[in-house]
Amino acid sequence: MSRIGQKAVAIPKDVLVEIKDGVILVEGKQGKLSRKLSDRITAEIKDGQIFVKRVANTKMDRAFHGLYRALIANMIKGVCEGYSKELEIQGVGFRAAVQGKVLNMALGFSHPVNVDIPEGIKMETPKPTQIIIKGIDKELVGKIASEIHDIYPPEPYKGKGIRFVGEHVKKKVGKAKATGK
Repeated sequence: MSRIGQKAVAIPKDVLVEIKDGVILVEGKQGKLSRKLSDRITAEIKDGQIFVKRVANTKMDRAFHGLYRALIANMIKGVCEGYSKELEIQGVGFRAAVQGKVLNMALGFSHPVNVDIPEGIKMETPKPTQIIIKGIDKELVGKIASEIHDIYPPEPYKGKGIRFVGEHVKKKVGKAKATGK
């Protein structure tokens, strides 16, 4: 039995949830989200809670049971509070700035790196070396943060690059120190 899937998802007072034709719609003060449910999963609303049920008891159905319950819980939290990811840039001359719907970064390449900001995502650069990504869709916020991180991941010798706040990068010793000279 799926332990996560068994738990009911509480619906806050300021959130509207509607299930129609296998699509769940969630609307709150931050915005609206919708997701199509798998044919193997059903959801129903009772007493201000959402209960997720599975059609059969196969391994895949048990996996989907917990997955869709977690996705629905994330949708409700997103429309209530929203999600954010924070990135920091380390390196001499490395900086970022939001210009309209584009994140412009100077990362030591021969050209500036521009990343288009998708619909539903807000980006801020309070400092030139700090990027804050905000949105109501947890999946989209994480995906955009990961894509920006992968443009210049932190390298282990000098530590230059884009890293998540709190990410630990294990430093390696350089060539001169490794040989003992």
